[in-house]
Amino acid sequence: MMAAFYNRIRMSTHILVLHGPNLNLLGLREPEVYGRTTLADIDHALAEIAAARGAVLTTLQSNHEGALIDALHAARTTTRGVLINPGGLTHTSVALRDAIAGIALPCVEVHLSNVHKREEFRHHSFISAVAVGTVVGFGWRSYTLGLTALLDHLEGAK
Repeated sequence: MMAAFYNRIRMSTHILVLHGPNLNLLGLREPEVYGRTTLADIDHALAEIAAARGAVLTTLQSNHEGALIDALHAARTTTRGVLINPGGLTHTSVALRDAIAGIALPCVEVHLSNVHKREEFRHHSFISAVAVGTVVGFGWRSYTLGLTALLDHLEGAK
């Protein structure tokens, strides 16, 4: 009976995946930095992991800060966690940081490149301080590692 209860909980694990500005150009934009994997490829890999773990994903890519914030606010009561690649907003958006803090859901920040090996302005993240953790530098696998870590975190939080 307890196993059925926990399986129901696992099946109801809903994760919001947010892709920030310019990530719609993955596979085309600066492939020497970001690789040739497309955003659709990444979403497909994430969906496979989620399905295997009994989770459901909602994904959104937007080049607009407000759309990402609106998605976070809407997820507040329907989602158990957030996986986010804020793109360039990582280094500039206090508003996005405040939205993540305001919804009080576990959040994992991911980046394809190792931002600490890049330009100085990319070394600071407004998001990291309100995230459970950050995965950087593993290309598209940063997303899969981040999702796995988020799901592990949520299972430990039960």
